[in-house]
Amino acid sequence: MKITQTSSFLAMAVALSMTAPVAAHAAEADAGPATTTAADAAAAASIADPGEAIVVTGVRGEPRSAIDSPVPVDVFSAKDLEQVSYTDTNDVLATISPSYTVSRQPISDGATFIRPASLRGLPTDKTLVLVNGKRRHRAALVQIGGSGTQGPDIATIPSIALKNVQVLRDGAAAQYGSDAIAGVINFILKDDTRGLEINAQTGQYYAGDGFNYNVSANWGIGIGDRGFIDISAEYEHADRTSRATQYCESYFCVDTYAATHPDYAAGVKAEYGDGVVQRWGRPKSEAVRGFVNAGYDFSDQAQFYAFGNYSRSKAVSDFFYRYPHNGTIEYVRKPDGSLWWPLDIFPGGFTPQFRGKVIDYSGVAGLKGELGDDFTYDVSARYGRDEIDYTIDHTINPSMGPDTPTSFAPGNLINTEKQFQIDLTKGFDLGLESPLLFAWGGSYLEESYNIEQGGADSYFAGPYSQPDPWGFCASGAPTAAGAAVIANGSTLNCADSSDPVYQVMGVGSNGFPGYSPTFSGIYKRHSYAVYGDLSTDITDRLFVEGALRWESYSDFPEQVIYKVAARYKLTDSLAFRASMGTGFRAPTPGQQGTTNVSTRISETGEPIASGLFPANSAVAAAIGASPLKPEKSVNYAAGLTANFGQFTLTLDGYWIKLKDRLNAVSPIAIVDDCDTSTPGIQTDCAGYRGNLVAAGVVGANSIGQVQYFANAFNTVTKGFDLVASYNKPWGGGMTTKATLALNYNETDFDGSVSSIFNAEDQFDFLNGVPKWKGILTLNHTMGALGLMARATYYGPYKNSDGGATITKTQNFGGSVYVDLEASYTFMQNYKLSVGARNVFDHYPDPGLFEAGQGRIYRSDSVVDWQGGYYYASVSLKF
Repeated sequence: MKITQTSSFLAMAVALSMTAPVAAHAAEADAGPATTTAADAAAAASIADPGEAIVVTGVRGEPRSAIDSPVPVDVFSAKDLEQVSYTDTNDVLATISPSYTVSRQPISDGATFIRPASLRGLPTDKTLVLVNGKRRHRAALVQIGGSGTQGPDIATIPSIALKNVQVLRDGAAAQYGSDAIAGVINFILKDDTRGLEINAQTGQYYAGDGFNYNVSANWGIGIGDRGFIDISAEYEHADRTSRATQYCESYFCVDTYAATHPDYAAGVKAEYGDGVVQRWGRPKSEAVRGFVNAGYDFSDQAQFYAFGNYSRSKAVSDFFYRYPHNGTIEYVRKPDGSLWWPLDIFPGGFTPQFRGKVIDYSGVAGLKGELGDDFTYDVSARYGRDEIDYTIDHTINPSMGPDTPTSFAPGNLINTEKQFQIDLTKGFDLGLESPLLFAWGGSYLEESYNIEQGGADSYFAGPYSQPDPWGFCASGAPTAAGAAVIANGSTLNCADSSDPVYQVMGVGSNGFPGYSPTFSGIYKRHSYAVYGDLSTDITDRLFVEGALRWESYSDFPEQVIYKVAARYKLTDSLAFRASMGTGFRAPTPGQQGTTNVSTRISETGEPIASGLFPANSAVAAAIGASPLKPEKSVNYAAGLTANFGQFTLTLDGYWIKLKDRLNAVSPIAIVDDCDTSTPGIQTDCAGYRGNLVAAGVVGANSIGQVQYFANAFNTVTKGFDLVASYNKPWGGGMTTKATLALNYNETDFDGSVSSIFNAEDQFDFLNGVPKWKGILTLNHTMGALGLMARATYYGPYKNSDGGATITKTQNFGGSVYVDLEASYTFMQNYKLSVGARNVFDHYPDPGLFEAGQGRIYRSDSVVDWQGGYYYASVSLKF
C-alpha cells in the first residue's frame, strides 16, 4: 500500500531551483551568527548557571543566554543530568523539567516498551525532537489509544552521551516544521577530544524487586588538532516490579474459584507459585545503546560533522489474566463431539506474555562553514530507522482449539526516514544595533511505515471462529454427524443454545492478534519545505525575529505558517518577551495506516476484543470514519525575565489553540441487530457487525468494539511556567544552588465533542492529569562532598466512571516525592554516590475505577506508583 499525491508544480520548482535537495524541518534555527554555526555555539555553551547558559535552540544570531532568549528555553547541563538516578532519558527529563511528563503503562501493547510522554500537556508528537539540531526520526510505535502518538523514542539516547539538553517551551513549527507545536527538545551531544568516563549504578525498590544495574562509558578522542570522535555506550538491565494484589473481582476471584476446583488450584500453584496471577508494574527489560559524534575541520571555511546511534532493547510484560469462562477459556466440541477447553493446556488459566524487541539506528552527516562576508552554509543528510519485533507467548489462538500453538510472531513495525537539508545565513549591516541576519533554506523528506505480516497462526481464523464448525446441529436438532457423535457417547445437546457446540472463539493470538495480509503493507510519503527567517537587535534593548515557512506533502495540501518573537529590556535586569505563531502537524504514515486488535476490559470488567482500524480503510469508513487531515495550531506566549546577580527568574504564560486534534474516538460497541438504543455514543448502525464482515475483517464475529483515529476536536491549552534560580557562595569552598521550576497547565475543549467522546472520556480527558507540577532542587557542595535534595510535587486530579453517563468520580490528592543524594569525589577523578528516590516511599491514592484485575493504582498515571528506590553509583574519569 502507498499513500501518494502528485506534488504541486510549485514544490518541484522550488526543489529544482536549489543547489541540492533541501532538507526537512530545518534545525537551522540552531545557527549562530553569520560566522558561528550551531555546533560551534553549542561547544561554547556555559552551563554554570541558568541565566548564563547559552542557547542555540529557537533563536538565530549571536548565541544568547537562556535569560536573554526571546522565547523560554531550559538548558540542562551534563551535571544536571548526572544528578538524576534514572537511566531512561524519558525519566531524566521528567525529573528535571516540570513541563515534561511521562507515564508507565504496563499493559498497553507497544506503549509498554516505548512510553508516551507530553510537553505542556500536549502529546509527544506535538514536540519536535532534535539531536545536534537535526530532526530525530520517529519510533515505529503508534499508540493505539488516546492521542495515537507516534514520536521519537527518547530512551534510545543514552544520557552519558549528552553535553546538554535544551527544552524550548514555545511553538516553533515555522522554524523547524511539522510537530513543533508544543515546543522543541534539542539533545546536544558531547564533543570531547580527550578523556574517558565510566559510570556504574545499581539499585532496587524498597519493595524488594526491580533490581537494576547500568554501566555506561564515554570516550573522547582527538584527531590531531582539527577533529574529534566522541563515543558513548550504555548497557542496562532492569528486573520487573509488581504492585498488585491477587485477582479477585465480583465476576471472578482466583482464590474463591480455586477453593472449589482442585485441578485449577494446583495449576495456579504450579504456574504462579504464591504470587499474583497478573503483575502490575515495570516490565523486565534489557538494553544496549550507543552514540557516536564526530567532527573534522578541513579548513576555517569547511567543517565536516557526523553522528549516529545504534540501540537494541527488549522487554517482556504481562497482559490481562485469562480466567475460566471469561470468553477465552470456554468449552468447545472437538470433531468427535467430546469437550476441550484451554485449561487442558494451562490448568491455572494464563497470562499472555508480550515481548518486544526494539532496534533503532540512525546516521547524520554534513558539511558546514563560512563562505565569507558573513555568509554561512550547512548541508546535511540523515537516515533513521526504528523497528519493533513482537512476540507473544503463554497464550493461544482460541479459534484453533486443541491445535493451537502457545507462542506467536504477530508481526513487526518499521519506521524509516530519509532527509536532505540545506541551511544558509547572511548578515547585513543596516546600521542597527546588530546586523540583520537573514536565514533561509529548505528540505526534502521521505517517510515510510511498514506493517509486516505476522505468522499465519497469529491471525488465522480457525474452525471455532464460527458456531458449530463440524455441522453437528441444524434448527436445534442433531444432523447425521451430530447423531453419530451422540451415539458414541457425546453429551451434545443441539436444543440447548448454551451447548459448547455453539461457542464462538476469538481469532488470532489472544491478547495481540497478528497482522493479516489485509492489514499489512507499506505506507509512504514525501515532503518539501522552504523557510526564511529575519532577526536583529533593532536597539540595545529590542530584539525581534520573524519566520515564514512553506511545506508541501504528497498526501496533504500545502501549508504556510509563520512566527514572530521579540524581547524588550525594560531595565538592565528586567525584560519582557513575547511570541506569536501558527503551526501544523501532518498525521504520520503510521497514524494513517496502523491497525490493531487487542484485548481490553469492558465496563462490566470482562475482557473483550477491541479493534482499531485505519481512518482511510473500508472498515473504518463503514463505522463512520473520514480520512485524516493535518492538525493546525495558533500559539501565543508572553513573559518576564529577571536577572539580579545570583538570582534569576523567568515567568512565561502560553495559550495554544489546536484545531482538528488527532485522537481515537470512544469505543463503538459492536451489535448484531443494528440496535440504535444501545447505550453509548452509537446513534446509528455504525457498530453493526455486518459492516465488519462485509469489509473482510478476520474474526469479525468475535470483536466486541471498534475505534479509529479522527480529527476529533479542537482544544485550547493554557498555562504558565516559572523558573527561579539562586546561587549562594559561602566561602571556603562551599556553595548552595536552589532552583524552583513550576508549571500550571490546563486544556479545554473548543466546541462540542459529544459525537466523538462519551461523557466519561470527556471528563477524564480534561481532568485525568495533574494541572500542577513543581520541582524544587537544592545542591550544596562542601569541597569534595556534594549533597542534593529534590522535591517533586504533582497536583490533584480527577477520574470518572460510567461511560455514556457519569455515575461517580474520584478525587486524587496531590503527591510529593523527595529524592536525596550524597556524593564524594576523591583523587579528583573518582566519585561515589549513594541516594534514594522517593525516600519516604510515597504512593498515590489507590484508583477506584481505573483499577481492578489486581491493579491498585492507576497504571497510566504520570504520578509514579512504584514506591521508594535506593541506589549507589560510581564514576571514574581519566
